[in-house]
Amino acid sequence: MDELELLKKDWQKKEAQLPKLTYDEIYKMIWKKSSSIVKWIFYISLIEFVFWAGLNIMFSDAESMEELKAMHIHTAIIVLNLINYGIILYFIYKFYTNYRKISFTDSSKKLMKTILDVKRTVTQYVWFNLAIFTVSMIISIYGILIYDSKGQQIVENAVQNGDTTIFWVMVVIISIVLIALLLLLIWLFYRLLYGILLKRLKQNYRELEQLEV
Repeated sequence: MDELELLKKDWQKKEAQLPKLTYDEIYKMIWKKSSSIVKWIFYISLIEFVFWAGLNIMFSDAESMEELKAMHIHTAIIVLNLINYGIILYFIYKFYTNYRKISFTDSSKKLMKTILDVKRTVTQYVWFNLAIFTVSMIISIYGILIYDSKGQQIVENAVQNGDTTIFWVMVVIISIVLIALLLLLIWLFYRLLYGILLKRLKQNYRELEQLEV
């Protein structure tokens, strides 16, 4: 008997000694991993909310508020913040309900559906944050150029030099590039923050698909 056959027989013996997991045992393992991941998504969203809210409060002193009023964007920023916090709290609630839902899931099909719901919610959450940041940047750029004393001086110089059209084209191009770069950084941040967890959830989903075959 050649060496290959001996190796095959040895492998078969070892394989036969390995414990065979039942459908329920495999499902419970996947369920526990998925539940833990969704719980961490909920916790991270809470930490993120507290961090950004705390940062916003720190920079909401009287001087900053006066600057926003001088640029005529105080009301717009306040309204935007209220919308932002309201919708983020809604997403946190969704993360919590997803966690509760997955904790009481009793079938692989329901678990698969919940995993898809979690992925969809996280994707919507990231896109919302990117959108709210874009709107905030546009409002800030508008306030600086139109009402801020330094911004007004730059605009006046462009008008006096007869370069108004070129100036505004350059403003638009620079603003788009700047916002795009910042959005990319934020997207990479969320990619790192939630991407790893979603990748693990995706793997769990695939394992469940194989389990259902």
